[in-house]
Formats: sequence, C-alpha cells, structure tokens
Amino acid sequence: MKLSIEYFALLKDQRGCSSETLETNAATPRDLYTQLAEQHAFSLPPESLKVAINEEFADWSHSLSEGDTVVFIPPVAGG
Repeated sequence: MKLSIEYFALLKDQRGCSSETLETNAATPRDLYTQLAEQHAFSLPPESLKVAINEEFADWSHSLSEGDTVVFIPPVAGG
C-alpha cells in the first residue's frame, strides 16, 4: 500500500527530509517504524515517540490503510 510519512525534529534530521511517500506492506505503525528505522538508522526507539494517523493520535497497533498519512513525533525540548 502507498502511505505518506512525515518526520519532525531528530527523525527529520536522520532521514534527511521532512516527508515522503512510499510503498510498504507494514500492517501497523510499529511495523512501519521498524522498517524505516532499519533502512535509515533511526536512533529513537518507538517507545519514545508518539504516532498520528491522518492527523489523529493513534495506537502503535492501529491498522494502516492505503493512502494514510503517518506522522512519527519525537520528544521535543524547549527553552
């Protein structure tokens, strides 16, 4: 299925882009993040991230569907 992925903060830096569209067989956000982390050497474990699907926070076990937009949100610090 084709998904749109958006990255922020450290993940954006590690990926080298803020968004992409990709074909995947990942069934859940956790599967997708595991796939992406292996491909792009992401340093953050999924437990430290929030995930949103189509602009709503979601559980890591939520089923993905064709055309979904998935956003991985790392912790941010302010000052």
